Amino acid sequence: MTFEFGRTYVVRPKGKHQATIVWLHGLGDNGSSWSQLLESLPLPNIKWICPTAPTRPVAILGGFPCTAWFDVGELSDDGPDDFEGLDASVAHIANLLSTEPADVKLGIGGFSMGAATALYSATCFAQGKYGNGNTYPVNLRAIIGLSGWLPGSRNVRNKIEGSLEAARRASSLPILLCHGSCDEVVPYKYGERSTLVLNSAGFRNLAFKKYDGLGHYTVPREMDEVCNWLNARLVLEGCR
Repeated sequence: MTFEFGRTYVVRPKGKHQATIVWLHGLGDNGSSWSQLLESLPLPNIKWICPTAPTRPVAILGGFPCTAWFDVGELSDDGPDDFEGLDASVAHIANLLSTEPADVKLGIGGFSMGAATALYSATCFAQGKYGNGNTYPVNLRAIIGLSGWLPGSRNVRNKIEGSLEAARRASSLPILLCHGSCDEVVPYKYGERSTLVLNSAGFRNLAFKKYDGLGHYTVPREMDEVCNWLNARLVLEGCR
């Protein structure tokens, strides 16, 4: 299958360009809405790239077409994962990052299904390849997942543990996961479980933040956490 990706929105850095982060929207959304929020953050050294997912039939919506990074049915630990769709989206994201200057630090973040795609990118980076075996081409320095889950969680540990190089990359990659305790779309337990699976697979540099009373949306204090975490992990200038 070939996937037609939608429009990409870019937020240029207001200061010295030190990092580029691709930010991924949730199911049925587009890159524009997040680009407006990201532009308002006090992170002058970051360039944000906000792509729009392909429009495709989505099983959880009864086959109704909408923007989605991959096909998803009911969230469950043993449900099928759309690795073809995931690989296509993660390759599109890597291509967006691959043309950035060599001295710029690269990261991926997202919300909900976008967070799931960011976490799948993290597992591809650690393994050095996509699910289909093709080489993963970029060096990631930060992953952020808000209100998301980890696709393919059953097999992550086996894939990382079998390789010293994969284990080294996993342990060196900073990851921030945030989840609301009252999330009614992606229940809190999926955020918690993703954290446990990633930890056990060797992703040691991982912070998990629980937000009491938060549903399936973001709030300013969560974005403050994201800003502080990025400043610390990417050692950005002019952000004290």
